[in-house]
Amino acid sequence: MKKIALAAALAALSVPTFAQSTVTLYGVIDEGFDFTNNVNGSKVYELQSGYAQGSRWGMKGTEDLGGGLKAVFQLENGFNVNNGKLGQGGLEFGRQAYVGLASDRLGTVTLGRQYDSLVDYLAQTTSNGNWGGYLFAHPYDNDNTDNTFRVNNTIKYTSPAFAGLQFGGTYSFSNDTNFANNRQYSIGAQYTAGGLLLAAAYLQANNPSATAGGAINNGGDENFLAKRLRVFGAGINYTFGPATLGFAYTNSQVSQPISSGYVGAITPVGGATLSSLRFNNFELNAKYQFTPALFVAAAYTYTRTSFNATSGQLHPTFHSAALMADYNLSKRTDLYLQGVYQHAGGDKTGTVLDVAYVPGADAVSSTSNQFVLRAAIRHKF
Repeated sequence: MKKIALAAALAALSVPTFAQSTVTLYGVIDEGFDFTNNVNGSKVYELQSGYAQGSRWGMKGTEDLGGGLKAVFQLENGFNVNNGKLGQGGLEFGRQAYVGLASDRLGTVTLGRQYDSLVDYLAQTTSNGNWGGYLFAHPYDNDNTDNTFRVNNTIKYTSPAFAGLQFGGTYSFSNDTNFANNRQYSIGAQYTAGGLLLAAAYLQANNPSATAGGAINNGGDENFLAKRLRVFGAGINYTFGPATLGFAYTNSQVSQPISSGYVGAITPVGGATLSSLRFNNFELNAKYQFTPALFVAAAYTYTRTSFNATSGQLHPTFHSAALMADYNLSKRTDLYLQGVYQHAGGDKTGTVLDVAYVPGADAVSSTSNQFVLRAAIRHKF
């Protein structure tokens, strides 16, 4: 019996040990009806996909390598429910595609197509980056808090959480013989304690969208085609009982802008040259959870723009007000209703900045006002 027991023990020791792995398949389908009161002078009724959240499917996984170290990956595809087309300019995994290593003690390093620090840390303090989505974005999503672009060729570091504090950053290679041609870097941090969330972030992109293979791809990722984009901002959310109040400030500086991915060319009249645009966004937002199934939320953003041309400096302004109600039919399916109104005011520039445009509308208004109403269903799996 002793020989049998010894042989069994030796056999058990000889069995190879396999690392534990997990792979999760997930997705979101967001589909609804939109009404816009003025698109180049006409009303528009349409079905649109992916507004409160972008419609997507993806898979993510981990492999335990031992000693608190894991291999991690994520592949995420964006798509349009109405026609089945790929999102993000036709990329197969246009939302995210990365692989890396995660340490419980040291943090996580990932490589690939990813979100920048504005999205990772600051966006959660805004309505569009939290519960509102596309229609609630600041004009032309000038600060990228609504994920207009992801960043390619990117190394990202994310720290562990230290007593509520987490920080990180990204660097995106241009993959060009000119090292700085369409590169990006960003840093950000968040602090949470009880119902308090504080966040700040900074991003710089050189020649964004100027090349197809650089950090910001001009095939489907563009808020501005320009010489340089700089964005910094900070925000705060505080939750007490069923209510959450928030404030966010962002400052976007666009040097030598050529065009917007939303509204096309931004060309001054009379032969003047546009040297820079600066957007100062001030957002107040509030959310109230009436029941576990129902919340109602609102946001107001004031945007003051500095339009700097050889003909002088002008200050267009934008007022954006938005409301949303969301009702959960189950843990995975909800219905929501959104309404967003924008008024373009201030100085007249003779460009597209003089008319209203709610991000997500079919096109610009023919006047200084535009209103979009959306009723939609969202299912998560």
